[in-house]
Amino acid sequence: MIRTVAETGSTNADMLALAAAGAAEGSWLLAGRQTAGKGRQGRAWESPVGNFYGSTLVRLRPTDPPAPTLALVTVVALEEAVRVFLPTGATIKWPNDLLIDGAKLSGVLLERAGDAVVVGIGVNLAHHPDLPDRPATSLAAHGAMVDAATFADVLAESFARWLSRWRGEGLEPVRQRWLDRAHPTGTALTARLPDGTSTDGLFEGLSAEGALMLRTQAGVELIHAGDVFLL
Repeated sequence: MIRTVAETGSTNADMLALAAAGAAEGSWLLAGRQTAGKGRQGRAWESPVGNFYGSTLVRLRPTDPPAPTLALVTVVALEEAVRVFLPTGATIKWPNDLLIDGAKLSGVLLERAGDAVVVGIGVNLAHHPDLPDRPATSLAAHGAMVDAATFADVLAESFARWLSRWRGEGLEPVRQRWLDRAHPTGTALTARLPDGTSTDGLFEGLSAEGALMLRTQAGVELIHAGDVFLL
């Protein structure tokens, strides 16, 4: 079920509340505008009318793959949805960003409470911000005009399908699709780690568990958390 509201503070905050009240897996909440949208690591997410702001709910089961790998499920589904409207597609950057010509198109934020994982997704459909640390873009900037409701229908179907594969087949098919849609092996990256340090290296792929493999002078390092930028 997809529910749409004209305005709210944060669709993720609302969905967490709905999850606590017993909402079912597969519920979606969309907002025309957010007044307190948020990205990873507490960053504010600009929310002008015309873009996509939505959250969905996953109820974890004991046999599911590790919950953090839902980030990979999300971006694979998101890239597939974007490709419907922009056939040239977008490039995945670890762990769950979509880029077009190196500019950020979307963001994903996962938040967990008990068995509930809320997956928040923002996509620049009509507008994009001027970010201080990276370029941004929108689908409209590349000639793809789509409204949020239409995009939601496509994304919800794609997400449900990839969630089913993740749950039934494990992480590997998701990982392979992620790699197929990511920047090439050997791409120069810098990883800004949670402790404030940075590591430069070359993209070596994903581990079987979904960690970023970064080839440095010291060998291949596994990055489990952090911000990654193209060099």
